[in-house]
Amino acid sequence: MFKKLFGEHGAKDVVTLFHKPSSQPSMRVLTLLKQANATAKTHATQDQASSHDTQTKAERADFELDVTEAPPTGDQLKNILEYLGGSAAASKLVSGASDQADALRRLKENGNAFQRPVVVDWHQGRVVVGDNESEILSLLRSIPKP
Repeated sequence: MFKKLFGEHGAKDVVTLFHKPSSQPSMRVLTLLKQANATAKTHATQDQASSHDTQTKAERADFELDVTEAPPTGDQLKNILEYLGGSAAASKLVSGASDQADALRRLKENGNAFQRPVVVDWHQGRVVVGDNESEILSLLRSIPKP
């Protein structure tokens, strides 16, 4: 209910990209997110009385893009693992991790063990690991319209 009330007061969904500039897949995801965000901002400023029926939901969803090169905090990693279904996803996020506790330990020892790119919609509790464009666009389409 808090999320719903929070969203109703005009707060935008925050989508975070855990980014690595030296990674081509991460650069592709950054470009995709920037384009989607720019498109959303363009449509958000159009006259609300005009018809937007031909636009896709992804084009209309307005979100705040947060790009960080830092690995997630321990709490963020716990949330991301929860969004992915639990400890079984630990190895998808942190190299060599067997479960959540191991992922947290490895992340603390070496932030570079965190696999990038990772796109997180904190409000919807959705995550895309890697550069799968269709999954990322699906995540963006699920963001409620303003």
